[in-house]
Amino acid sequence: MIRVEDLHKSFGKVHAVRGVSFEAPDGKITGLLGPNGAGKSTTLRVLYTVLKPDSGRATIDGIDVVTNSLEARQRIGALPHGAGLYPHLSARENIAYFAKLCNVDPAEIDDRVNDIVRLLEIGDFADRRTKGFSQGQRTKVALARALVHDPRNIILDEPSNGLDVMATRSLREIILKLKNEGRCVLFSSHVMQEVAALCDDICIVANGQVAIDDSIDGIRERTGCDGIEDAFVRAIQMVAPE
Repeated sequence: MIRVEDLHKSFGKVHAVRGVSFEAPDGKITGLLGPNGAGKSTTLRVLYTVLKPDSGRATIDGIDVVTNSLEARQRIGALPHGAGLYPHLSARENIAYFAKLCNVDPAEIDDRVNDIVRLLEIGDFADRRTKGFSQGQRTKVALARALVHDPRNIILDEPSNGLDVMATRSLREIILKLKNEGRCVLFSSHVMQEVAALCDDICIVANGQVAIDDSIDGIRERTGCDGIEDAFVRAIQMVAPE
């Protein structure tokens, strides 16, 4: 489970996150949505342990991401937006390197890598250097790196950005499989169709604050909108600029 409590983060005079709180439980896909500049990427970076909040608290399975960041990192698999690969390593070498970084037992790394290659169906290009990979291939390898240490909590920041229809479909199937295994999936996307198809609960942030946090049906009811896109716009309008 991922829990965020009254999170604040400023960059100079810009108060990017202003009291954001939400929970992402195990066995569900939780969407974190918002327009550009809403504070969602800053919130995700706090959860990755890349940024420290000014105040508030974030935990991964009860472990504080600031006071015990190393243990928190071991419990998450993160796919940041625009995650890069080492271009002169093969896909398999990229994945194995991240397994080492995540302290996977050296005796288990080859088996872990082989398992994740099969799961994500990347065997056809697993032994090629990643330089020149398509966007879909890069995303799959980046996801494989995030999953190779078998984390219970998965954070995906716009994972389908730039993917074609078939690659997006394959990615959705993988995300649903992770959910069905009882993992916590925190998912950020600008594609409302994707959100409606995947998410159980949604937290919409605007102007650094939580505009609404509920199930999809709950958000439709509270905003009075049938479509998730209209509900998204209505929720954003509920939060006045600072």
